Amino acid sequence: MLVVMQRRLGVLGTQVIKLGIGYGAVAAMILSYSVNKSILWMLIDGWFSWLYIIFYALFRS
Repeated sequence: MLVVMQRRLGVLGTQVIKLGIGYGAVAAMILSYSVNKSILWMLIDGWFSWLYIIFYALFRS
């Protein structure tokens, strides 16, 4: 029983992490394009995802 629960939680945890990273990348790309109007910067900031969002929140007010 314990092994089954660990496997289910492992799969669920992996799915949540994938969704969180994907959402952060999309949010960073949209924010970056609206500010910079550059596809190159949009892709770079999408790669750094949550780091760009935190940077934007702290330093671009």
